[in-house]
Amino acid sequence: MLAIALFTGRGGAALFKVIKTSAFYSRYQVAFRRRREGKTDYYARKRLIAQDKNKYNSPKYRLVVRFTNADVVCQIVYSKIRGDVVMTAAYSHELPRYGVKVGLTNYAAAYATGLLLARRHLKNLRLDTKYVGKKEADGEDFLVTRRRGRRPFLANLDVGLVRTTTGARVFGSLKGALDGGLHIPHSVKKFYGYDREKKQLDSSKLRHAIFGGHVADYMKLLSKSNPSKYKKHFSRYIKANVSPDSLEAIYKGAHAAIRKNPSLVRTKKKKPVVQKRHQKKKLTAEQRKKRVQKKLNLIAKKNKRIERFKAKKGIVDAPVVAKIRLEHVVEEIELPPPPPAAVDPKKAEPKKAEPKKADAKGKK
Repeated sequence: MLAIALFTGRGGAALFKVIKTSAFYSRYQVAFRRRREGKTDYYARKRLIAQDKNKYNSPKYRLVVRFTNADVVCQIVYSKIRGDVVMTAAYSHELPRYGVKVGLTNYAAAYATGLLLARRHLKNLRLDTKYVGKKEADGEDFLVTRRRGRRPFLANLDVGLVRTTTGARVFGSLKGALDGGLHIPHSVKKFYGYDREKKQLDSSKLRHAIFGGHVADYMKLLSKSNPSKYKKHFSRYIKANVSPDSLEAIYKGAHAAIRKNPSLVRTKKKKPVVQKRHQKKKLTAEQRKKRVQKKLNLIAKKNKRIERFKAKKGIVDAPVVAKIRLEHVVEEIELPPPPPAAVDPKKAEPKKAEPKKADAKGKK
């Protein structure tokens, strides 16, 4: 419960102060941990994963798109009581295998990662030949149509806590997944190149961003206006010999390579020469015995040094009296009788019997 106290400030203005009572604190419920950390929007999550009971435990699938400082993460996820289950995942750090070595977090990389996820997932489900998607990206809106037999894979977009502004990178991944053959309900209002005033999508602008045209334009502008800043901002592009004019060809080749082989290639990690161990290694029985014997030897040496020192100085230890606990004594011991207590002579004299008083009738 909340109580409102009214105070009067300077000039007679009323000031309100909310006073939280004990009832408020006793009924206060702490929010979920991931809500406190600002990681999960549970209002949106409930609507993304809650399924009707008459669907008989058929899961709702989500296309989860997340961005880090150096990576784009796209996943197909469904939820269970014990937690989320990831069916398929694709990352932008896989793009160097397809020819994209730099710019792994821009709009074009987000599109390529979404395309990689869609083709990989459909291949795992053996739907890649049936639902090919859009083979060449032209910026036009596309939604896969159902054919006879198995339906296209349906998923809902999960953007997390990202601001869903028009032209955001998260919708670049959505466009890549759509062109890859996934069925995702969407609107073109959030795609790059959508005009709010005209209320229509400029497909040429969207295609320009899919192939990294906006990055190429900025590279050309910066190289002319501020060469030092260009060398600093695009140092990896310069090191990889990537010019503004070659970006479109790089992304076209990457899209073709993704469609040709979207399978996951597991990297072989070398075993480190010196392995870090954060917990102590468990000792064997033989090692434990040696460890105990070593401690005993050290104690014996220490006692010998003490004895030599006492003998040299002439120090004699005081006798030690051992205390014996009664429960360890087995033999019965006859205890001597206790000494007689001192008697007070005044208290020792016996009291004289008083004569009985006669009652009213004279009887004694």
